[in-house]
Amino acid sequence: MKIFFIWTFFTIFISTSVFAEGDLAIRAKKLELKLGSDKSDYEMSQKVFELETGKAYRLEISSMGFKEYEFEAEDFFRNIWVRNIEVEGIEIDTSIINEIEFEREGEIEIKFVPIRPGKYEFEIEGLQSKGMVGKFIVK
Repeated sequence: MKIFFIWTFFTIFISTSVFAEGDLAIRAKKLELKLGSDKSDYEMSQKVFELETGKAYRLEISSMGFKEYEFEAEDFFRNIWVRNIEVEGIEIDTSIINEIEFEREGEIEIKFVPIRPGKYEFEIEGLQSKGMVGKFIVK
């Protein structure tokens, strides 16, 4: 019986170390999303983000302030672990995000870890027809 428990422990230990992709002890990978540009109020710097579960990321979303931008990604926000949010040097500890609204020029940084694979769409509310949509692809 004792050999069974030892064998089970080592099997679990070895299998979890083999399949672990992410390393939260290393520095988070920086991602940037800029809303609006000198060319167009409706431009986004990136529309597709490829991520991996179990890896740490820092998403910086910035607004040029030309329009009011309401960033929505409900399914994505439900499938990440939020470490914290920083707005103009103020750190906010929260586990849930519903949406992010920019009424003027500004920047927000979200530190997170994806916890579930999938394809998650994001959009700028009311500006989808102007092409302000994208997706997070989590593997």
